[in-house]
Amino acid sequence: MYNCYNGKILNVNLTEKKYWVEQIPDEWVLNYIGGEGFGAKYLSLNLPENVDPLSEDNKLLFICGPLTDTKAPSCGRTVVMFKSPLTGTIGAANAGGAWAPQLKRAGYDMLVIHGRAESPTYIFINDDEVTFHCAEKLWGKSTGHTEEAIRKETGNPKAEVACIGASGERLVRYAAVMMGNDHAAGRGGGGAVMGSKNLKAVAVYGSADRLPVHDPERFDAAVKKAIQELFAEAFVRDELMKYGTPSFFDSMNALGLVPAYNWQRTTTDFDKEIGYEAYHRKLEVKQDRCYNCPIGCVRRTRIPEGKYKGLSGTGPEYETVAAFGQKLGNTDLYSITVANYISNDAGLDVISAGQVIATAMEWYEKGIIDATTTEGLELTWGNGDAIVELVERIALRKGAFATLLGEGSLRAAKEIGGDAEKYVMHVKGLEMAADGVRASKGEALSHMISPRGADHLRPYGAIIDAFGYLEEEVGVFEHVDPLSEENKAWVKPLEEYFMATNLLGVCLFTSITLAIKAKTWAELFSSATGMECSYKDLFKISERVLNQERLFNVREGFTRKDDYLPERFSKEPAPDGPAKGCVVNQDRLLDLIYEAKGWDSQGIPTRQKLDELGL
Repeated sequence: MYNCYNGKILNVNLTEKKYWVEQIPDEWVLNYIGGEGFGAKYLSLNLPENVDPLSEDNKLLFICGPLTDTKAPSCGRTVVMFKSPLTGTIGAANAGGAWAPQLKRAGYDMLVIHGRAESPTYIFINDDEVTFHCAEKLWGKSTGHTEEAIRKETGNPKAEVACIGASGERLVRYAAVMMGNDHAAGRGGGGAVMGSKNLKAVAVYGSADRLPVHDPERFDAAVKKAIQELFAEAFVRDELMKYGTPSFFDSMNALGLVPAYNWQRTTTDFDKEIGYEAYHRKLEVKQDRCYNCPIGCVRRTRIPEGKYKGLSGTGPEYETVAAFGQKLGNTDLYSITVANYISNDAGLDVISAGQVIATAMEWYEKGIIDATTTEGLELTWGNGDAIVELVERIALRKGAFATLLGEGSLRAAKEIGGDAEKYVMHVKGLEMAADGVRASKGEALSHMISPRGADHLRPYGAIIDAFGYLEEEVGVFEHVDPLSEENKAWVKPLEEYFMATNLLGVCLFTSITLAIKAKTWAELFSSATGMECSYKDLFKISERVLNQERLFNVREGFTRKDDYLPERFSKEPAPDGPAKGCVVNQDRLLDLIYEAKGWDSQGIPTRQKLDELGL
């Protein structure tokens, strides 16, 4: 086994209350690296076809990467994988904080949860010992309360806790797994999988030191280079570090990339009320950071006035400001912030929650539902009080309407019937985040082809065509027209570049603006592990993982028909912003990217591509 790997999988069976350790095959390290790569391989081998995601047969994985708990920048990410109860696709999410470094110090690269506990349970991994604890008294408690209580009960204030809140317990299909201080592995419903297993929390503590790197001098030089690249990138240095992710709002809004009124519009002047300057003026804000992170994009906030005066918590981040703000026609920053606090306490994915409510508001606007359906809530655009109330009702599955919305917007629309499905903004059942697709055809493709459904970060295509970044490593040497469907083959290597961060165990924000180069990540990996790897080798491994995930979805019945954006984007021209008058030619985009990826006309990897990748 190479350096920076423990080479061990910890298996925990909740049904039988037992645990055992398996060795990670060398072939996995060579061909999948770690993180999401290990997860894709494991689920493909060990999860039978057509498993009910909320049954005890689903698996729940927590995974480290080889750079986890090293000196590499932002190396504290935890990958969480499962079959998604929201989409039926492979489920993949990851979260910041410091949970994965503790698992690695306890001696493991991956944790696999099997079965279902008879009653609410939490487990405590303390080095090589795993204990099972009754969680009856924690069931129904907030995520923050749960973390504090478990640290006190185990007598270990340094233990890191991954847990669920009320939404996970109640099997809301987009419930998140929450980790220390409100970091969410949010997308796809991992929290519901955890709740279906009667698993309230997983606490972990490792007493070992960091694993040694293969070549310390070479590795330290690569770390220095990576940090220099971070600080040299203007947006990271001057905005992300200073203002956190809310700094995205203003620049994206100007480019027509922040959806408004359930994607009916592409831009507004809301940045005056909820942009990053207003955010830091209206809220009391303190910077925080994840494990070994030089960026420090996390924001702790407190509301200083009004009906919510004195409430405090983490965030909101950019996606939350957009999801509970502009998407809903809402300029009340305080109601946005409170909705965020409620979501964190209840363990609710804010991206899906905001988009579900946006869909419901358009149903209300169009007369598909009314106040009787909503059980008294006036779901008019910008109604901050109704937004806060509905977030809480969804998290608790309080009332028939909120319970229905807890199933996700696509299932809810099918139940409501009529034209309801027309206004559901999703791909493969996963609600779209707040990253525009008309003004960035590269970003449209990201949403369309991602294995986990609508995806704004796999890759963040807008960085190339809308923001105009150039990057030789992905073959972009001159500016690309963001409104054209042509010349989008660069989405493939960009997708591989972004996937690499999920394999290595580092935060995507180090590379979201192409700051830390792929060559630098390859050098960090090579010098840490002793396995020589160029950036092109890294891309090839990422490509293998992406095709492995595609094969998982094909096995579950997903093909080209599931790669389309909602018809709004191909039939309704953008009414405003830089993309005014534009639609998305989805078939053209799919034809081009399938060809670039070596897939057939239905989006299925060809035999030639599989042979090339050793699949």
